[in-house]
Amino acid sequence: MQPLNKIIETLDLEEIELNHYLATSPNEGWQRVYGGQVIGQALVAASRTVDEDRQAHSLHGYFLRAGDKDIPILYKVDRIRDGRSFTTRRVVAVQKGKAIFTMSISFQVAEEGLSHQFPMPTTPKPEDLKDEDEVRREQAQAWPAEFQESFTGSSAIQMKHVEPTDLLNPKPTEPVQRCWMKSGEALPDDPRLHQCVLAYLSDWSLLDTAARPHGVSFMQDNVQVASLDHAMWFHRPFRADEWLLYDQDSPTASGARGFNRGLIYNQAGELVASTTQEGLMRIHK
Repeated sequence: MQPLNKIIETLDLEEIELNHYLATSPNEGWQRVYGGQVIGQALVAASRTVDEDRQAHSLHGYFLRAGDKDIPILYKVDRIRDGRSFTTRRVVAVQKGKAIFTMSISFQVAEEGLSHQFPMPTTPKPEDLKDEDEVRREQAQAWPAEFQESFTGSSAIQMKHVEPTDLLNPKPTEPVQRCWMKSGEALPDDPRLHQCVLAYLSDWSLLDTAARPHGVSFMQDNVQVASLDHAMWFHRPFRADEWLLYDQDSPTASGARGFNRGLIYNQAGELVASTTQEGLMRIHK
């Protein structure tokens, strides 16, 4: 299956009855469902119940249980409110009769208003950086055999880190990271699909930021990491199949939790979206 088909098929939910949607998970070698997949699918489910004249401007989700990649996920949409300018939805993702994820989403009609933003940081251009798949394959040559198989294929996500780290042998660095990202291939001209794809992409590296100053990674046996919540705001139109700069930092970690922030810019320097996430980071002795 080609990368583009992977993303679109993952985000293409089946409507089984009014406000109820069914989704499956791709087999990509992970033990549990990737968090960005659940965020993107929940946004798709909510968007299916909203008039076409409005787009999502914010979402707030909580991960409640680990998702089982081998069984379908049921998304139930609650139509909270339909106003003249704003529409609010709540989505619950269910497996085996239990909620694994819940998210609230607000949609708004397009409006003109005051505008400002932080400037985009200066970084190398994406064409001057190595693709994450290439970097991981190079690193994996020095890894034990059991880890190499996870990084031999190509991802549906194209990611290029400005300062890549070795996931199996990380060294402490500043709690910041920057990377360029986009879908692997061109997407249809559907703004809602681009929002859902960016929601899918936004969880890929964010939690790793809090691990950087401690020189740990999710690939180490004594490290347990998991996303606890995820919030996202969409500021301006964008395309998820064009390079976007993900500028991430982690202001603090405490109580076995790491807090992370992200600003997402297009190549024109426009701030198109922002994210925050808190994640579990346990070190087992």
